[in-house]
Amino acid sequence: MIAVLEPGRFTSLQDGGRIGFAHLGVPRAGAADTLSLRQANLLVGNPEFAPALEMALSGPVLRFDVDAVIALAGGQLDASLDDEPLAMYQSVAVRAGRILHCGALRTGVRAYLAAAGGFSAPPVLGSIASDTLAGIGPAVLRGGESLSIRTQRLQQGWYWRAPPDFGACPVLRVLAGPHAEWFPAGALEEFLGAEHEVHSDSDRSGLRLAGARVTRSRQPELRSQGMVSGAVQVPGDGHPIVLLCNHGTTGGYPVIVVVIAADLPRLGQLRPGAMLRFEMVSREQAMAALRVAAEDLRNGLVSADSGLLAARSLMTLAKSHPELRAANLQVDGRRVRLRR
Repeated sequence: MIAVLEPGRFTSLQDGGRIGFAHLGVPRAGAADTLSLRQANLLVGNPEFAPALEMALSGPVLRFDVDAVIALAGGQLDASLDDEPLAMYQSVAVRAGRILHCGALRTGVRAYLAAAGGFSAPPVLGSIASDTLAGIGPAVLRGGESLSIRTQRLQQGWYWRAPPDFGACPVLRVLAGPHAEWFPAGALEEFLGAEHEVHSDSDRSGLRLAGARVTRSRQPELRSQGMVSGAVQVPGDGHPIVLLCNHGTTGGYPVIVVVIAADLPRLGQLRPGAMLRFEMVSREQAMAALRVAAEDLRNGLVSADSGLLAARSLMTLAKSHPELRAANLQVDGRRVRLRR
């Protein structure tokens, strides 16, 4: 068991979501950044879409009442195990009684905590994802509760070869939407040529974009129809909404473009105030991007020689926390100290 001493700002259990129930009005939900979820799980030997904790903007304080192996992935998180800074994107053994402090995210919006064996909770429609729109699945974490994990030992440690950078202004690749007749000539080109800002009124259901309005040639709304994650809807006020994992299964606003599947995880890491652009690609390019993403995922995991992992961990800490004057790390029984 893991005791929740402090819940963090918005921490929930997420997995790959509920697949195959959109016709019943049930959103997929699940992790907002599926790539980081998969990376965290692979680092601890779990199936890629096993349940993990999704932490938004800041994380919880947890006490481990059993031995465990954990990994953190996603936006750069200030984390420590007891008083020792904890590097991300590597598997870490945690002894019973130790306390994990997950602080604020320096980059991105969400970080993921996976535990070897996976978190467990009663499934609803085949998933334990917390659906914040429909109220299905476990509630958002609360202080004083406990989390169940299926503990599992690892034969060796792992680290991620090249963690992503969530600090840059992204260019999201898109396909043309199905409602071209709803927009006047030149509206799509203006949309693609503009820089868009993520509005503060955004959540797991969608990102609202501020800035230049998108002109529509028709004002009455269309009939509700099925929607997918990444669809960029244009309401009557002209401010686009990019649908995220917890979006409703239907919608009545015209869709100007759709973010390709390979770029969907990046949407979950865009915080209010972030700037982004869109770039049109072909279906062939979108499929090629998926193949590249799958290859990167296969090749990203590296077996951790204790010396190399310790050195990499110290370099990561030094880069992410330049204010550190000293830090201790213990990897496979070897204790290493960073001093400036």
